[in-house]
Amino acid sequence: MPGFLNPRDLKEMTSEAESAKMDEERQYKLKQEKMKKELHEAFLSRELHPNVVKRINDAISIAARQGQHQIEVLTFPCQYCNDRGRRINNSDADWPDSLEGFAKKAYEFYARELKPLGFKLTAEVISFEGGVPGTIAMNLKW
Repeated sequence: MPGFLNPRDLKEMTSEAESAKMDEERQYKLKQEKMKKELHEAFLSRELHPNVVKRINDAISIAARQGQHQIEVLTFPCQYCNDRGRRINNSDADWPDSLEGFAKKAYEFYARELKPLGFKLTAEVISFEGGVPGTIAMNLKW
């Protein structure tokens, strides 16, 4: 007949379970950090779609027919700005200088192609996480 487990064995079981759980959480965090890094790298290297003119024309046509005067063209984490979204949050005139990667390419496209036609591009913080800027939206207005 087997004997009872003793407290020392139970403490060891608990310790092993806690250790396994901590390892699992550490692996999860590492995986999340890797995914965030990969997304950021993809954002930095992303190029404008070859059909960007058609896509923009289609989107603004639909919006105009619905009585709208702007569309949201891009959202991204504030961490993707070189100042973590501070200039955009403060509505500084030089906010475009804080853009990096795809956001910068999108802004340069706007400045080159759409601004001369009379369009405006604004950026604003649309979410806050823990009291700090979280997500930025860029809006094309007419």
